[in-house]
Amino acid sequence: MGTWGYKALESDEGLDVVGFLQDFINQHNESKQLLLRNSIQAMKNQGFFGETFEDIDFFYDMSAMALAEFYIHYLNTGLFYGKDSNDPNIHMTADKSSLTFILRYLKDIKDDVPDQHGSRELVELWSESQSWPEWQANLANLIERMEQEISHLAAMEKWK
Repeated sequence: MGTWGYKALESDEGLDVVGFLQDFINQHNESKQLLLRNSIQAMKNQGFFGETFEDIDFFYDMSAMALAEFYIHYLNTGLFYGKDSNDPNIHMTADKSSLTFILRYLKDIKDDVPDQHGSRELVELWSESQSWPEWQANLANLIERMEQEISHLAAMEKWK
């Protein structure tokens, strides 16, 4: 695990996610609206996530956290992580199922849902780190933000 901070985007695995997403965005920018669910599906197809939530792996967990951080960065700044500017006509949108998918990963990490060996490698590594409190706080913030976005979408659907 090559990291230089406690966030997923401050790691080699997180930058793998960023690189993949930047390529994905570049390949699909003609539509002008990038759907988070399409990004997730492409990531699944490329091995960033398991077949099911029972397929627990360090890389899958890091991918989920990095994707959450990437999306939240976009929501907060209007920019895709790693870029100083975006085509202002390209927008990323999410639906409830996409956010729920990410949230499920994040909550499973927080709850330390064990893998077949009895522990979740990502949690085990960070719990032994001096940055454990910051990492936990970051995870809690990601969960809270995903829940807020899901609530926001639900409220918007109610008013349609």
